Amino acid sequence: MKKFEIFGNNDTRSGFGAGLFEVGKQNPQVVALCADLIGSLKMDDFKNAFPERFFQVGIAEANMMGLAAGLSINGKIPYTGTFANFSTGRVYDQIRQSIAYSDKNVKICASHAGLTLGEDGATHQILEDIGLMKMLPNMTVINPCDYNQTKAATIAIADYQHPVYLRFGRPKVPIFIPENQKFEIGKALLLQEGKDVSIFATGHLVWKSILAAEILEAEGISVEIINIHTIKPLDTEAILASVAKTKCVVSAEEHQRNGGLGDSIAQLLALKMPLPMEMVAVNDSFGESGTPDELMAKYGLDVPDIVKAVKRVLQRKS
Repeated sequence: MKKFEIFGNNDTRSGFGAGLFEVGKQNPQVVALCADLIGSLKMDDFKNAFPERFFQVGIAEANMMGLAAGLSINGKIPYTGTFANFSTGRVYDQIRQSIAYSDKNVKICASHAGLTLGEDGATHQILEDIGLMKMLPNMTVINPCDYNQTKAATIAIADYQHPVYLRFGRPKVPIFIPENQKFEIGKALLLQEGKDVSIFATGHLVWKSILAAEILEAEGISVEIINIHTIKPLDTEAILASVAKTKCVVSAEEHQRNGGLGDSIAQLLALKMPLPMEMVAVNDSFGESGTPDELMAKYGLDVPDIVKAVKRVLQRKS
């Protein structure tokens, strides 16, 4: 089992804030818009350094998307910031009509995604946002796993001339991606090679998959772990290469089973390489109020759930 160096703990939303400040220094065309959540989105450094490029729109998310689309027409690179629920569900019509349809160069940056928003409860814990965004033509969907990868992704999308949905979260999680690692949109990241089972994980579930692999390796099960940070476009080549070797799959994500990463992988396998698969994801349910750890355990997104899914898929493989 590969040993992963931990470089500390931090929330992925802070990685976004650091990346936004850095890309603001690099590219004067970058502008930022926020819907009254500057502190929660960690946009303070950008706002303070570039006040002429920062727009506080208030609690008017639909208007923010329209403003961002308009700014992009004149060559600006708008980054919008609010909670994932308000970045997608509340403004889906504006995103579809004003951004995706005309392929506007807008970066929709969404914090507090998934169950790990915690005590704010089901009304804020959007679990279907990946599905909403990946179904839109022209939209790229990115869900990084830790602080460093979120910072790198935030910087990388400035040079990508299409709309992007960048998803990140609230809780502090281990930082295990090296700071200087290049972020390549659409290229999966092989974290560990294995021969018995492929785990394809995204977001907060990447680290949990690493912990699950440690347990499984101690039982003699060789696990391949691949970080799917870009859900659309999906790195089909990397997925099929891994599955051709291991012959079975587990997907892991903080999202509904319907419409998420597992859904995309299942479609790919059905067309190209039908093999046993298990999904670790929320099973057609809304969330509820609770601590992140309590919710991840209750809804089946914790380390033991990944271990159980691997053992189930291995039984089907044999």
